[in-house]
Amino acid sequence: MKKLTTYCILALLAFPAYSQYYLRGEIKDEKNRPLPDAKIFVLSSRSFYVSGANTGDFGITVKNLYDSLTISLDGYETRSVGVRTDQWQTIILKISADVASKNKPKLISVTKDLHQVEKNNFFSSDETYFQLIENDFVKPIDYPNTGFSLNVNKASYSNVRRFLNTGSKVPPDAVRTEELVNYFNLYYRSPADGNHFKIESKTTSCPWNKNDQLLYLNVSAQKIDLNKVPPGNFVFLIDASGSMDLPNRLPLLKAAFQLFVQNLRAIDTVSIVTYGGFVRVWLRPTSGADKATILKSIEELEAAGDTPGESAIKVAYQLARTTFNKQGNNRVILATDGDFNVGETSEKALDELISKQRQSGIYLTCLGVGMGNFKDSKLQTLAKKGNGNYAYLDNLNEAERVLVKEISQTLYAVADDVYMNVQFNPAVVKQYRLIGFDNRKEALLDKANDLEGGEIGSGSNVLAIFQISPTENLANNNSTPANQIATLELKYRKVNDTTTSRIAYNVFDNFASIDSTDKSIQFAAAVTMFALKLKDSKLIGNIDWPFIAAFSKKAADENDYLQKEFLSLVAKAQKLYGSRKRKRITF
Repeated sequence: MKKLTTYCILALLAFPAYSQYYLRGEIKDEKNRPLPDAKIFVLSSRSFYVSGANTGDFGITVKNLYDSLTISLDGYETRSVGVRTDQWQTIILKISADVASKNKPKLISVTKDLHQVEKNNFFSSDETYFQLIENDFVKPIDYPNTGFSLNVNKASYSNVRRFLNTGSKVPPDAVRTEELVNYFNLYYRSPADGNHFKIESKTTSCPWNKNDQLLYLNVSAQKIDLNKVPPGNFVFLIDASGSMDLPNRLPLLKAAFQLFVQNLRAIDTVSIVTYGGFVRVWLRPTSGADKATILKSIEELEAAGDTPGESAIKVAYQLARTTFNKQGNNRVILATDGDFNVGETSEKALDELISKQRQSGIYLTCLGVGMGNFKDSKLQTLAKKGNGNYAYLDNLNEAERVLVKEISQTLYAVADDVYMNVQFNPAVVKQYRLIGFDNRKEALLDKANDLEGGEIGSGSNVLAIFQISPTENLANNNSTPANQIATLELKYRKVNDTTTSRIAYNVFDNFASIDSTDKSIQFAAAVTMFALKLKDSKLIGNIDWPFIAAFSKKAADENDYLQKEFLSLVAKAQKLYGSRKRKRITF
């Protein structure tokens, strides 16, 4: 009997070591919204778990009645809590101060401590554009450093083309000069093997101001071998609402996606989410080898109902996560006129929504269509915060260019968070201004704001142009490279890498007159003048449309379809805006 009692006591003492508890709970933010994919570290077992992909809940088997958890999620403050494991836990994470800052409108370019002047707004029907503040001249002795974001967005050019082709004047804020220049992928130079980028610089005379010079900073990204690109996990997020029921909207998008599908491989996966009245998964994940099924599902799309864009974005990202490929290109491709009218619709709300989704490692490409109610500002916000890019499709040729001919630039990134800082030498530069890369008014109003980089696609070329006023020291030594104009640093992150890489480059004087330099450089100057004239920039000087037309004709390669088309746009603008007599400038 004594022996039996001893065994019972030992069993009771040993029981806690073998008992189990099922710790259950949920991870939420301060607005009571579930937080999926949060990492949960259990102290007793020193093990990691992840909260549910949809509801943010969790269930973990533990041995102790009391334990400690540490919860972390990108963009939120890490939190450690003590818990009783037989009770339901609701754990709230606060958004980090850093992300709260990132959710504010970001600068495209910045000159430290510089105050910039506002301008009047411009309205175009029911279309929306961010009000931009044009970069002005600054003196390097006071403000030597200027930084700006690099990306491959080209939507502004095709949108400008749409206005001119329909005989309409272009809203000044629709003209983003750098996007017009970089639409043509001018002056591409392949980086050396193993390098992500190649940087070059050139200085020339300025065609609209004989006392100034133009400094061209050229950044070329490495090309990915399309035969070796990783598998694509693509989710087409297609606006099929009533506002899309016009030939240049849903029918154009259907034709565009059908062109894209023709080049899919068996290792690629396509899903389709639509929103029109309600959100639905139109096509479950399907192999690129099954083109017939994908094409048929696209052809059957019809437009009807309202536009619940917010809900659709959440569903598309959720679907992309279910087929997420760690070694692949995971991307949502949103195609819409941007006219969301159900759920969160403001730029600020969409900014916050997409900033949370970008943590999943899924890129976002935005394809805009339509006119009259086109929401350029919303698509800019989504593409920027979605770590992706933005194109406007005004016709089928543009759709083919974006999704077929230049697909690597559009859909295959080589670097994220790319931006450049340039420090000018006041000994040789009296003043300078960055042409284009203009900031949104609301971003400039926030004095605590900072710079946010962009995405660069495979084989892309970004040309940044400064207008500089040389000192006598530089002006008298045009033929020699002895004078260092500036130093620059290019910063970027490799895809799926959190480490920032840097490239330093010294900018030396290598002046040539504009009419004797490379044709690509001349053409970039022509497009720049065209853009500044459309914006009615006060910094373009006293030039008229005939001067721009003549300069453009001399610079363009008429064997290049896009450059030849540009000449026709200049002619249309000249006719539309008139040719008021102004002083002609020689160069």
